[in-house]
This record gives sequence, structure tokens and C-alpha cells, in this order.
Amino acid sequence: MAESHAAKKSRAARILTRLAKAYPDARTELVFSTPLELLVATILSAQCTDERVNAVTAGLFPRYRRAADWAAVPLPVLEREIHSTGFFRAKARSINGMARALVERHAGEVPRTLDELVALPGVGRKTANVVLGNAFGVPALAVDTHVIRVSQRLGLARAADAEKIHDQLCQVLPRPRWTPASHLLILHGRRVCGARKPACPTCPILALCPWPGKTKAAPLGGGRRKRP
Repeated sequence: MAESHAAKKSRAARILTRLAKAYPDARTELVFSTPLELLVATILSAQCTDERVNAVTAGLFPRYRRAADWAAVPLPVLEREIHSTGFFRAKARSINGMARALVERHAGEVPRTLDELVALPGVGRKTANVVLGNAFGVPALAVDTHVIRVSQRLGLARAADAEKIHDQLCQVLPRPRWTPASHLLILHGRRVCGARKPACPTCPILALCPWPGKTKAAPLGGGRRKRP
């Protein structure tokens, strides 16, 4: 029998409660002190670890404090400075274009609405939601590859692209918990529900997960004994 919408919402709430107990430290791992810094860091985080981004921005943020600073830096210079984050040419263009748009349209300030954020060059829905949720305290669900994988295994969403996954999750997750839900699902995907071999036997939400491909626990004694 298919799970009703009400039952799925109830199960989703219980999943978040258990994940919150398992990962009380769940939060964005990007280091920032202003909305602009978080916006830049999130653009740099595409296909890159947060650890690497933090290492790079530690040297950049003290020098580029305003949108005008990012808008004025020559692209070749910015490309060299962010080279180690990967896709540095595209990221440099995005940061430069985003900063110019902030100066021209918003007096250098990061806007606080989804529509205004996604209108900036290089800023998609995920990046915008990271900024809204973590810099401005607006409930926002950031969907990355971990959220896509975990939510589909949990049966909370079923779609081929991040936009549809986002919309389906927003239907079953409580709105006030959208931002922490992002952190919890991402952290769970990193620590337990990995892509290749999820650690299902140690999963804190195993009983709430209907995924049929669960990893089995290793047999006691290391498996079948060899004959003498």
C-alpha cells in the first residue's frame, strides 16, 4: 500500500528528530561572517570540499570585504587565487558578475529574497537557499547531491532533478525546519548514507527507511569459515 501524504509527513518529522539527536553539531561548514562572504563561499563550494573552500577564503575575505572589491579584481587574478577550488574560470566569472550586479542593483548589499538572489549571475536556487537559511534566518531548503540521494532512499522524494526534489521535500518537511533539515540530510549523506556503500547497520534512522538496497551487516566472525 502506498504511503499517504499525512503518513509521509509524520515519518519525515520523526526522521528529522532522530537525525538531530544523532548530529547535534549539524550546520553549514563554510566559514563566513557576512552574507556576502557566504555567497562567495557557496559559489566556490561547487564540486569542491568545504575544507578547501575555507582554506582559500581565509586568505581572500580579509582583502575583499565589499561587493565592489570583488567586482574590481581582474579575472586572471581571481582565477589564480581560487584555482585550487576547481572550475576556477567559471567560478571567477560568476563571482565577478555577481559582485557587479550587487553594486549596480543593490547598492552592494546581498538581497534577502529568493527571486533577487537567483537573478544574480552564477547564483542558482541551491546557493540562494544556503544564503537565505544561514545568513538571514529565512527557512530555506538547500538541495545538493547528498540531499537528493538520502531523500530518495528515504522515500521522501522521487524525481530526476534537484528542482523537483526540492519542491517535493518542501511538501513533507515542516517549513520552520527546512534549513536544519538541509544540514542534517547533508551530514547524514556524508557520514552514513554514502553513495557506494551506505553504513545501513549503524544508521540512526534505519527503522524509518524503506530503501530496498540496504547494506547488510557483516556476519559475526568475519564471514564463512574456510575449510581446513
